[in-house]
Amino acid sequence: MQRVAVFASGSGTNLQSLLDHFNRGAGDVARIALVVSDRAGAGALGRAAAAGVATRVIAVRDREAEVVAAETLAALAEHGIGVIALAGYLRLVPDTVVQRYAGRIVNIHPALLPAFGGPGMYGIRVHRAVIDAGCAVSGVTVHHVDERYDEGRPIAQWPVPVLRGDTPETLAARVLHVEHRLYPFALEALCAGLERAAPPDRGDPRLEDPAAFALIEDTAPSDGSLRRMLGLDREAT
Repeated sequence: MQRVAVFASGSGTNLQSLLDHFNRGAGDVARIALVVSDRAGAGALGRAAAAGVATRVIAVRDREAEVVAAETLAALAEHGIGVIALAGYLRLVPDTVVQRYAGRIVNIHPALLPAFGGPGMYGIRVHRAVIDAGCAVSGVTVHHVDERYDEGRPIAQWPVPVLRGDTPETLAARVLHVEHRLYPFALEALCAGLERAAPPDRGDPRLEDPAAFALIEDTAPSDGSLRRMLGLDREAT
């Protein structure tokens, strides 16, 4: 089972959809084990506490990225986190964290990326930009996270119509409804894939890329010398 950390800056409605899905439903694949916020007053923290999920406030403003990264990685290690899901998290995740969790960190964006993404494009700003551009369709994108805002590879998308007379607020409500439906299932599919690809020694935190490790195992010498060289054979002297 994958232990998931959700990063959120706001009220946490997408977090709630994940809690409802995993911690009260499909708990055999993943479980929300930690909620991280950059804001001590974020509503997401209250939702986590109500669900009995651990929380951590990690301030970002006016702090060096290296310090934020070290504190974040320590919290993730403390709670045995294997997957990160961003849910209305308004900060750029430090490169060190992104690289450590490559292939295991995802985000949901309220538009059909690559359109209407990037720095400053979040919340109502996205929906206002969609309407101002005269688009007939908007939507939702779940995507992998890399070192830049909203540029990671898409995992799933769901189109949402822009109706005549829509305001940014009415469009936002329609898109949010789809977010709450798509994100849990996209995250479940990712976690299920990671479970199927998990290496034999899955408890070792150094095994960060199951697929890469499987390839190493397939091509490694049969006498176990590669495992000893990597320090992964605990019985080796």
